[in-house]
Amino acid sequence: MGERPWRIVFMGTPGFACPSLAALLAGPDQVVGVVCQPDRPRGRGLALAAPAVKTLALEHGLPVLQPEKVRTPAFLDELRALAPDAIVVAAYGRILPRTILDLPPHGCINVHASILPRHRGAAPIQHAILAGDSETGITIMAMTDEMDAGDVLLVRRTPIAPDDTGGSLGERLSHLGAAALVEAVAGIKTGSVRPVPQPADGVTFAPRMEREHTRLDWTRPAPVLARAVRAFAPEPSAFTTVDGTTLKVFAAEPRTGRGAPGSVLEASPRGLVVATSDGALALLEVQPQGKRRMPIGAFLAGRRLPPGSCLGT
Repeated sequence: MGERPWRIVFMGTPGFACPSLAALLAGPDQVVGVVCQPDRPRGRGLALAAPAVKTLALEHGLPVLQPEKVRTPAFLDELRALAPDAIVVAAYGRILPRTILDLPPHGCINVHASILPRHRGAAPIQHAILAGDSETGITIMAMTDEMDAGDVLLVRRTPIAPDDTGGSLGERLSHLGAAALVEAVAGIKTGSVRPVPQPADGVTFAPRMEREHTRLDWTRPAPVLARAVRAFAPEPSAFTTVDGTTLKVFAAEPRTGRGAPGSVLEASPRGLVVATSDGALALLEVQPQGKRRMPIGAFLAGRRLPPGSCLGT
């Protein structure tokens, strides 16, 4: 003990990263700067909105860098000027080049939302639910050139509940990650935390989700589609189409039933029951295009969908 506090640069963008930044701010080390992605247009008016991490950083008077590209000499000079002992990365959203990985003497430390080597990539939370995993967790990892392949410093696990959504699981993991990060940094200083190479077996990948990945494919089995609804709730949300208009789906459950995939089997306050390749899926909470989120009964009160109607065409 007795080592001086580290100077830490924090790199993160969405709300998932905020508990980790807050935990560092409450600890013995000094956060000397924050890096996040640029403000982006959001909402119906497409007004520029600051990332959640930027908002938190400014509340604490921290300098914020928002480079469009991280592989520029100008950005590297800005990082060097901050003289970090370590860089902590949590859901930043960009791959860091070797020039940045080599900059801090204690390296770059990543908060990753899976038990590595399973679900390497940008969307581990959604992929864990989609895969039907019974548990997931946080891996604190020493970053290398290869994506999410660095040595493991610390792992903390949590079960995935049958009703967990991408939102609820992400919230839980964000706080688990913050606690694990603080523990790992303290352990690195004392020598109680040492890097362990990831096993060669069990590697899977969790690439970024695009809009088409969230479309409900009625030719797939009902349990698979139910997991997709959970994985993408509340954002970006799974969706299907009704008469060519988008219908977001926030809650659904498998039911028994048979029919042509995408055909309506039942439309009642109990659910909009749609046939799949194996069983049926009951839509329970939806958001029609241009309207608010609502229970299925409210949606059906203003929309007639008799048995035999088809979704997703």
